[in-house]
Amino acid sequence: MNLNNTRLEVMHFLAQKMDDIVDSYLGKIDDNWQPSDLLPVSNSPSFIEDVKELQLECKELPYDYLAVLVGDIITEEALPTYETWLTDIEGISKMEPQGWSKWIRMWTAEENRHGDLLNKYVYLSGRVNMRQMEISTQYLIADGMEIGCARDPYRNFVYTSFQEMATNISHRRTATLAKKYGNGQLSKICGVIAADEARHAKAYKSFIGKIFDIDASEMMLAFEDMMRKKIVMPAHFLRQQGEKISTAFSHFSDAAQRLGVYTTTDYTDIMESLIKEWDIANIRGINDAAEKARDYLMKLPDRFRKITERSSIKAPLDYEFNWITR
Repeated sequence: MNLNNTRLEVMHFLAQKMDDIVDSYLGKIDDNWQPSDLLPVSNSPSFIEDVKELQLECKELPYDYLAVLVGDIITEEALPTYETWLTDIEGISKMEPQGWSKWIRMWTAEENRHGDLLNKYVYLSGRVNMRQMEISTQYLIADGMEIGCARDPYRNFVYTSFQEMATNISHRRTATLAKKYGNGQLSKICGVIAADEARHAKAYKSFIGKIFDIDASEMMLAFEDMMRKKIVMPAHFLRQQGEKISTAFSHFSDAAQRLGVYTTTDYTDIMESLIKEWDIANIRGINDAAEKARDYLMKLPDRFRKITERSSIKAPLDYEFNWITR
């Protein structure tokens, strides 16, 4: 049996229980929170006063915080890119109404609320140059993604497991900081988004767990390969008007590191968490190549921690985010 056939059979097997997966990890649409639940009501007599209060709460948000928040928004708004990428994975047919295509549509629909909510919030805040943010969003969608997974479902699900955990951390930390800065409404907004990301991470991690039960050696090799390549964030190509691809991303990442929103230590913690989640140390019945891959994975967190300990948080850079109004 060749490699592609094995993966296809595994994907088809897992797809048979997609209804149970959707029910376990995604909310019912009629019961889900919607952006309008967390924003001033536009037809309310108090709307203008509510917006003034919102703007007052946003007035003291620091520059780095706004840069990270807008970077997060642009990442969330680039959802069409992510849906297109996922529907191209081997074993997924976007023409089928059920199975994996159902998961992707339902997941996309739930994720879509995140950018929608944050976009409306910062529009009302008066602290963001919306046109420049929108230009960066359009660039990110147009530039696409390059994450080193090809069309392999095993590698792609490692990526999504990692990425959903990272976005959970990022939104959770922006929620904590918003509360620290006296903005309870923004803290609640970031918190409900973080909760969604935590559920989504559980789903993608469960996919990998099931694959390890069925095709352990190939899954181990795919996990090792993704860790060797390193996980590149979906906003890797982030840029501002007139810039080259990835220019703004490095400064966005530096701001997140300085604030402690998402750090190199977090990257290592996620890696270690996935190794424990999938019980890499105790998987049996794998071939020699997979045994070597396991050895590499088990040693990797300590290697990363030593590198992290030698690195320091970068000082503020002389860089202007044109997304932010002073």
